[in-house]
Amino acid sequence: MEPVGVAGTETRKELTLNMGPQHPATHGVLRLTLDLDGETVIRCTPHVGYLHRGIEKLAETRTYQGVMPLTDRLDYVASVANNVGYCLAVERLFGIEAPDRAKYLRTIAFEMSRISSHLLWLATHALDIGAMTVFLYCFREREWLLDIFETICGARLTVSYPRIGGVLQDMEPAVLESLEAFTRMFPEKILEYETLIDKNRIWLQRTQGVGVISAKDAVRWGLTGPTLRGSGVSYDLRRDVPYDAYDRVQFEVPIGNKGDVYDRYRCRMEELRQSNRIIQQCIAALPEGDILASDAPELDMPISGKKELVPEMSLGNASLAFGDRVSVAPKGEIYSAVEVPKGELGFYLMSDGTGNPCRMRVRSPSYVHAGALAKMCEGGFIADVIAVIGSIDIVMGECDR
Repeated sequence: MEPVGVAGTETRKELTLNMGPQHPATHGVLRLTLDLDGETVIRCTPHVGYLHRGIEKLAETRTYQGVMPLTDRLDYVASVANNVGYCLAVERLFGIEAPDRAKYLRTIAFEMSRISSHLLWLATHALDIGAMTVFLYCFREREWLLDIFETICGARLTVSYPRIGGVLQDMEPAVLESLEAFTRMFPEKILEYETLIDKNRIWLQRTQGVGVISAKDAVRWGLTGPTLRGSGVSYDLRRDVPYDAYDRVQFEVPIGNKGDVYDRYRCRMEELRQSNRIIQQCIAALPEGDILASDAPELDMPISGKKELVPEMSLGNASLAFGDRVSVAPKGEIYSAVEVPKGELGFYLMSDGTGNPCRMRVRSPSYVHAGALAKMCEGGFIADVIAVIGSIDIVMGECDR
């Protein structure tokens, strides 16, 4: 403790407290240094880097298609969203166009991933604040979606279902029927969640007026996704810079107005309904056709629209002998972003003409939002820090890249 000031005979003292990095409510290995005056947070200083795995550097040692499993490990509770973001960046860099059916299938999988991510967020956020039943209810519906992912690609969490130029495989009619049944059932389940906590007086006391950040400050801090929209800023890349099949479906972009924990909660709850609506429209309008572009790369080959026969050619650590078909990658760079469950996920890719990315950098929303905790927690109580962390829905896997 350190003396802060003297008023008459009373001495006020400041306490510095470490929260994390191994704290269940930090949603990963995040450390916060809290300077406290009693239970009031004077300063909050986030510390990251405890989970660094070097994904951006590892990408430079793999072929473009071989990078895909690495992107699963960014936001590992919404892996399809990462996959699609990376695929779109590579496709735009090399001029590859996915078939219409593949675009619809990717949009379906993307929104399944968004619902799955939001259900895990709601379950853990509610549990942090003390609501146990919501946790159990959310995992009940999330299992249905994970079963569908397992059916279409054999994996439940890190799926690697999308491919550069399309998707791994088609969704069979039985899978689409199961998913359609889920979309018919799901709105009633959302009402169940809301019945438990939406007007609960304890929930309202823990969330309303807590962790407030204005629209102006939210933009200054670089916030995106529901964390930004909760402050009243209507910005969604699916609508404003559409990709895949998002320009062919109708959906609303929920926004708040107070920028507190409750508004961020309400935005995500409405997004559950909108994602469900998007999936229904995509299933109804799913076109026939191919699921992979004719110029899509093979698993261990670099990329271009042009294929040719060459003598022995070095591709990173691999070598292709004479007679193998290889793609010669053109030089260039691009930044491409998508609207993942947590906000704007961007990939910066640079090609030097070889079979591997020369550079890959990731703009992850969790990294930006973790920094904004300094603003949101200041002036609140130490108990409010837990609610604020849950309201921004961070995953440290994409924060420490």
